[in-house]
Amino acid sequence: MSKGRIFSGMRPTGKLHIGHLSVIENWVRLQEEYQCFFAPVDWHALTTGYEDTAGIKEDTREMVIDWLSAGLDPEKSTIFVQSHVKEHAELHLLLSMTTPLSWLERCPTYKEQLQQLGAGRDIRTYGFLGYPVLMAADILVYRADTVPVGEDQLPHLELAREIVRRFNHLYDSQVFPEPQPKLAKISMLPGIDKRKMSKSYDNDIAISSNAEELWEKVRLMITDPARVRKTDPGDPEVCVVHTYNKIYNDEEVEERIAQCRTAGIGCINCKRRLADKMIESLNPIWERRAQLENNPGIVEEILTAGADKARKQAAETLRVVREVMNIG
Repeated sequence: MSKGRIFSGMRPTGKLHIGHLSVIENWVRLQEEYQCFFAPVDWHALTTGYEDTAGIKEDTREMVIDWLSAGLDPEKSTIFVQSHVKEHAELHLLLSMTTPLSWLERCPTYKEQLQQLGAGRDIRTYGFLGYPVLMAADILVYRADTVPVGEDQLPHLELAREIVRRFNHLYDSQVFPEPQPKLAKISMLPGIDKRKMSKSYDNDIAISSNAEELWEKVRLMITDPARVRKTDPGDPEVCVVHTYNKIYNDEEVEERIAQCRTAGIGCINCKRRLADKMIESLNPIWERRAQLENNPGIVEEILTAGADKARKQAAETLRVVREVMNIG
């Protein structure tokens, strides 16, 4: 029985933080079960950041290093940069000819992002409105039948499915499968200050942090504000350290809860134990990252080989698309 096919990507934002690890770890599992295509989607970065593109290439490289360090295997998955496979752009253009404007305007994240990102920035562009079509092209150019998504991304995937249904109906074909969502349970780690983890808030812990940098971040984690003295009992449920313990120190989490509630351990000691567990967990990733950084040509070779492999699949899709559309 042939494997299903997956496409997934991330906007290149440079070095990733540990909040991204659960997504990458899910990809690592999926590459054992599916034919996988993974890409930094650098054209998507332009939809909201077209004014300043100076860092895109370096951000792309750093993100790929994090992917490889976390376990993505170029022998099992096709890893490439979106803009290196021009067929993504051609399919985006062709799909945009058949996608009604109203579908894009009703997309639930469109108005939300206009409000969130639009202050002082001009993002009322065709590229920003049409990015769901580009996202659909990213998936469909490989005729992927499965897309790993969180629940917040389901509306985008449903739009891609509508685009598929309309295209197949218009051209009396079955060129594209309707991509199905593969929901994953993703651990949403908060930042060290309990807000959403983000580099812009400076509350993140980079995957590439060294032991000293990691400890400095853990040391600053927000704990129970009512626990003023070491002898005061604490409430683990309002403590960021407890949230991290459940992921990185699961075997001791019940003991830590009891110690916190009875003032049996101080916050600094609890943080130190968490940091030690996190360092133990991240050490293999750090070792792989050091190897890649010391051999810079490896990443370029992986991306070049990945783009060649992706391009062959994408070119075949476009051949069929042009044929059913009677162009080219």
